[in-house]
Amino acid sequence: MESIWHKHAQKVHFDALDGNKRTDVLIIGGGIAGILCAYKLKNAGIDCILTEATEICDGITQNTTAKITLAHGLIYDKMIRRFGKEKAKLYIEAQIKAMEEYSVLCSKIDCDYEVRDNYIYSLTNRKIIEKEIEALNLLGTKATPSTPQELPFLVAGAVRVTEQAQFNPLKFLYAIAKDLPIYEHTKVIELKPNKAITNKGEITYKKLIIATHFPILNKHGLYPLKLYQHRSYVIALENAKLVNGMYVDEKSTGLSFRRYGDILLLGGGAHRTGKKGGGWQELESFAKEHYPNSKILGKWATQDCMTLDDIPYVGAYSKSTQDIFVITGFNKWGMTNAMVGANILCDLVKEKHNKYATVFSPSRTIFRPQLAINTFESIIGLLTPTTPRCPHLGCALKYNKAEHSWDCPCHGSRFTETGELINNPATDDNNSIK
Repeated sequence: MESIWHKHAQKVHFDALDGNKRTDVLIIGGGIAGILCAYKLKNAGIDCILTEATEICDGITQNTTAKITLAHGLIYDKMIRRFGKEKAKLYIEAQIKAMEEYSVLCSKIDCDYEVRDNYIYSLTNRKIIEKEIEALNLLGTKATPSTPQELPFLVAGAVRVTEQAQFNPLKFLYAIAKDLPIYEHTKVIELKPNKAITNKGEITYKKLIIATHFPILNKHGLYPLKLYQHRSYVIALENAKLVNGMYVDEKSTGLSFRRYGDILLLGGGAHRTGKKGGGWQELESFAKEHYPNSKILGKWATQDCMTLDDIPYVGAYSKSTQDIFVITGFNKWGMTNAMVGANILCDLVKEKHNKYATVFSPSRTIFRPQLAINTFESIIGLLTPTTPRCPHLGCALKYNKAEHSWDCPCHGSRFTETGELINNPATDDNNSIK
């Protein structure tokens, strides 16, 4: 179940740590967020080290659909109502700057970068589409109504934003990572004040960035309550009708479409990790009905950290840990948000003002409706009298028949049928699975 990106990207490798090291900034996590942080810090002349427990881009990053867009679902109308126009304006401005930075970087890298229009469609509700268009226009971004003809079904309407982009994320990341100070197969097993104990030696640091998809420090920041995880699925289809735009349903359980060369990437089947959902079966049934002559070239799944208010957490890990930083919670839009977050953290490490930092601050209020849902799921998971259990915080695991894994509905940790760790926040294998 390897993503299509691997077939077209030449992987780069790094040695494991060998002995003790010192650095000004230690970055834990070798996905897109960690790599972009290391890239920016190194280019700013800041001494840094990145450690990855396995190999870079082998986690969530390898399974993205890789859309570089500011159109993150129907969020801007909600954002204006929730936070006000000025905060929403800062959010969208940060996304635009990230997109511009990708455009410049990708012009020098062979990563299949292509400018495309982005569409957020609704199957039934044109009114919410119109509201989102009004919100985007109010924020200074040109958005227009559309009734797409490329999709294999009718829609009530869509938000169209032009001059967005798509690319091969692994080609891009391997290119910018090759000269960075990275240690693979170097797992952090304990964090002490200004020191990380790894399986290959110790690293002394002045500042720490935790870029491990789901944050690994439980005693600070309340991240097990502030985040939950959502799984979604992709199949790559040959001989299917291609689309020229990038499409996503406004509903989290809907379908997404984009092309990669002559391959159609169909995404969907989403559900909260540990819950039931459509999975690959839903996508395969859809393909059989609408693309009867197509052939499945590959399929994979991804997992996204979702925040309480649709905005990532980037900044000081907590109010009491000012030299520890976090970047997490991309809400399915990791391409631009990882770049935004890396820009913010690079400034914070340098103790330089960043006007977007307050928007993404992890210390903003947690009193949102999603908090009650996350709390309820945690309580149910803790009280459910079954084994096996998750070593993260002790919730009962649910068996995922489609992926043959044990998944945690509380916080999203996943394990193989024999207990090997697949996804964090758990940091070790699970001995309760037999």
